[in-house]
Amino acid sequence: MLKLRGISKIYAGRTVLRDIDLDVRAGKTTVLIGPSGCGKSTLLRLMIGLITPDTGTVIFKDKPIEPHSVLALRRKMGYVIQDGGLFPHLTAERNVTLMARYLGWEWQRIRQRVDELRELTHLPADALDRYPIQLSGGQRQRVGLMRASMLDPELLLLDEPLGALDPMIRADLQFDLSEIFRSLRKTVVLVTHDIGEAAFFGDAIVLLRNGQIVQQGTVYQLMHEPADLFVSSFFRAQRQPLEVLEGDIP
Repeated sequence: MLKLRGISKIYAGRTVLRDIDLDVRAGKTTVLIGPSGCGKSTLLRLMIGLITPDTGTVIFKDKPIEPHSVLALRRKMGYVIQDGGLFPHLTAERNVTLMARYLGWEWQRIRQRVDELRELTHLPADALDRYPIQLSGGQRQRVGLMRASMLDPELLLLDEPLGALDPMIRADLQFDLSEIFRSLRKTVVLVTHDIGEAAFFGDAIVLLRNGQIVQQGTVYQLMHEPADLFVSSFFRAQRQPLEVLEGDIP
């Protein structure tokens, strides 16, 4: 589905990503995790073509993401950032339908798709008429996910979508997102700094440090077969969230 080969990115003389090779498997959830500043969000923005690598190639469905192809390919991807990233001057419904209206979809088709997504994300019907400032944090994230899913993309990219939520709302939305991923049967790449969240969602976990991939595999492999001392230390530092999940980890 998505391949990254020899990816490096430099900002102001600082190497943010170095020699990244990564395969994102179709129909699976891949989680990017690591300390703050390790390059997770930069890697996600490279995947969707918001920025370009200084070296290497990003390949989506056997086509390289290049300036002449990026807009067409990006319509096959959905992108969700922390707190939804909604336009404050548009209602929730106008946010969700923005690209569909731009592409000239018929209103009946738009209405049907909005109803499907609202039911899928468990968003109250009256929330569609509200502006982002009138929505709760959880509702903004649900609207953000609806907007990202509106064009029925093949790939969903989520950058710490639950990071700004309080623990109770976060727990509810975790379960809802898990059900949504299963229902949509999409390929998902999710960025988080929380190892418990990574274990909950991830079919594959990619641990980064200083712009490089340290280890990738299942959460069991990273926990019990660490590549080096950093992997062990990273998991040990976040051990408590995993103690709840470990009994369910295959």
